[in-house]
Amino acid sequence: MASTTTAGLPGHPGPLDGPPGETRRDFLNLVAGAFTGLGVIAVAWTLVDSMNPAADVIAAGAPMDIDISKIEPGQQIIIRWRGDPILLVSRTPEMVKTLQEKSLIDRLADPNSDVMQQPAYAQNWHRSVKPELAVLVGICTHLGCLPTYLPKPDPTTPVANWPGGYLCPCHGSKYDLAGRVYLNVPAPDNLPVPPYTFPNEKTVRVGENPPGTTFELSEVVQL
Repeated sequence: MASTTTAGLPGHPGPLDGPPGETRRDFLNLVAGAFTGLGVIAVAWTLVDSMNPAADVIAAGAPMDIDISKIEPGQQIIIRWRGDPILLVSRTPEMVKTLQEKSLIDRLADPNSDVMQQPAYAQNWHRSVKPELAVLVGICTHLGCLPTYLPKPDPTTPVANWPGGYLCPCHGSKYDLAGRVYLNVPAPDNLPVPPYTFPNEKTVRVGENPPGTTFELSEVVQL
């Protein structure tokens, strides 16, 4: 499993404690900044860095265009939008098929996305506009850690019957490849889905809704 450096959150005891005044947003910015030193993730960061707008534009919350034609099948890339890590995964047909398996669905806390953690256009079994592309906010809904991407079933993964998905390194919360949270883990809700649309077949625009729809990330129950 790839290691991820984590920092503390104020008001929570134990190993997550950080310096006084440190905020959850500070934590996320530190994690995002650390990506450049993490092997494969560094490649993904380089891939999208040239497509990021200027820092002042990002701070203003402007939409971001990402060239998804460069994402390999099964690959995840991470960008920052409004200071939050956004996970984009090119899901293979096998990954998509897994999302509908009853053996997985029976282990999920909110398989139908009844809790408001996504826009209406992503309230479906794959929690996305297109089944083949996942767009998620990479913030564990327990204490805000960055979940680790473990896409393949693997007997060496320290989780029984692991079909692929996300594992939070802080307290063991689990999510499937659509960001749906498992039963009986610390995290209470599915990973959030940000507003996004497709201006063309090769581009996803994070921060803008499809025509005729409205949704703000601030509307989700847990971020």
